[in-house]
Amino acid sequence: MPLQIIRDDITKVRCDAIVNAAKNSLLGGGGVDGAIHKAAGPGLLAECRTLGGCETGQAKITKGYDLPAKYVIHTVGPVWQGGDSGERELLQSCYQTSLALAREYGCRSVAFPLISAGVFGYPKDQALRVAVDAISAFLLANDDMTVYLVVFSPTPYLLSKKLFSDVRAFIDDHYVDTHYDACAERMRSIRLANAPLSDMAPTAAAAPAAKATPFRSLEERLAHIDESFSQMLLRKIDEADITDAACYKKANIDRKLFSKIRSDIHYKPSKSTAIAFAIALELDLDETRELLAKAGYALSPASKFDVIIEYFIRRGRYNVFEINEALFVFDQPLLGT
Repeated sequence: MPLQIIRDDITKVRCDAIVNAAKNSLLGGGGVDGAIHKAAGPGLLAECRTLGGCETGQAKITKGYDLPAKYVIHTVGPVWQGGDSGERELLQSCYQTSLALAREYGCRSVAFPLISAGVFGYPKDQALRVAVDAISAFLLANDDMTVYLVVFSPTPYLLSKKLFSDVRAFIDDHYVDTHYDACAERMRSIRLANAPLSDMAPTAAAAPAAKATPFRSLEERLAHIDESFSQMLLRKIDEADITDAACYKKANIDRKLFSKIRSDIHYKPSKSTAIAFAIALELDLDETRELLAKAGYALSPASKFDVIIEYFIRRGRYNVFEINEALFVFDQPLLGT
């Protein structure tokens, strides 16, 4: 996958290169920097002594020595000084120069820590947003690379306080605990089955209806009833007037996986993949449910993952990386992975 947020120890991630959040001297320190030097062994420090340090926002590369990664890319993030001293631009440069080095050295996979979010004091939610924006922009032009953003724990501080509070409130309002009274649910189903049609009409207090279905007639709906997931997806891409590449990149889906879906009309994707395409196509809830049904899935109030997806769709927020940030913080599977 192009961008994955994972919970792991970066010194144990197996990829072509890991990125070290270093100090200007490149001679080791605390936190991630110290952990990488310790795991790599003395050879790393010896090579770093030959590099002459590194400017803030820039990056230099060394061998990985005892690490599972072939290379270590050392970058120096900005110290947080309130946000008005060019911190964001310097932090963006850390990711951009590191990725450029990785590409220059033929790396196909790179793992980043959350640069500057430790002892350098950069607010974690803002550091995460800069990281995701910079990495996703790079991947739009380099979809043959996989980038991991390695976060040690899914702390709520990775999201803005408002977004975290809003998602938490939405979960509290809409999530149905799986230990609800099954007998009561069966009785509700029986009542609905036996109720007159007039009793099942929506009330004025019902939630606002989703936008109208794109089908212009019953005949058109029936014409698509036997579509497979693959066929419906390709039709939706055509209707949205976007390219295949634009769609799978917005969905955070690997090009090879998309090729499989395109070439096999009976291909059944994972649920997270199907939802990722619904997000990329900016489908409303009804259209999302219809696309999911083609793959044999549904949205359920008994799934926190599904409730979080519903939160973003209802609000018209279709940035897959922002959604993945929220899913990660609430310890749910990510889209596109």
